[in-house]
Amino acid sequence: MSLIQDILEFNGEFVRSRQYEAYRTDRFPNKKLVILSCMDTRLVELLPRAMNLRNGDVKVIKNAGAIVSHPFGSVMRSILVAVYELGATEVAVIGHHGCGMAQLQARQVLDKALARGVSPQTLETLETAGVDLHQFLSGFSTVEAAVQQSVRLVKAHPLLPRDVFVHGMVVDPETGALQWLINGYEADCGQEASLAQPTL
Repeated sequence: MSLIQDILEFNGEFVRSRQYEAYRTDRFPNKKLVILSCMDTRLVELLPRAMNLRNGDVKVIKNAGAIVSHPFGSVMRSILVAVYELGATEVAVIGHHGCGMAQLQARQVLDKALARGVSPQTLETLETAGVDLHQFLSGFSTVEAAVQQSVRLVKAHPLLPRDVFVHGMVVDPETGALQWLINGYEADCGQEASLAQPTL
């Protein structure tokens, strides 16, 4: 049986036995918080449990590295929708130690793409069209620096209300321990958030 067939078989029983009733809620986050976190598999269940979050409490956005890479990309759009349409009043950018995006080199990704059948001509065409593949596929030096940069991008966004608190955190993917790097409550609402002393 294929992976998707197995999932669909389980899903049928899940619906028939009405297991979904335990997860019923509406689309508005009870805790008025939107979280940007990494897609790392270790965080799927650990991060919500470590933060005492249940279904319906928060809006969660995930990508590789918990990075806001463009002020007008899909991550920032999702944050703005969470604020204006769904009532979120706080944002938490949560990176993690041991992230695969730390020190990621574009060349290793591109070499794997070539080995999987992407043609060199495709890479050349993209570069000629102005796509900087090395910038697009490169990671960051440290998770702390990446969280700080993403918080700055969110907080400085021209469409974000000044009264939205933007925090930066790092989680340990083994224990769930949170480190509060940027305290959005203490940051000047009219300025970029600053890097606060970490607290454990």
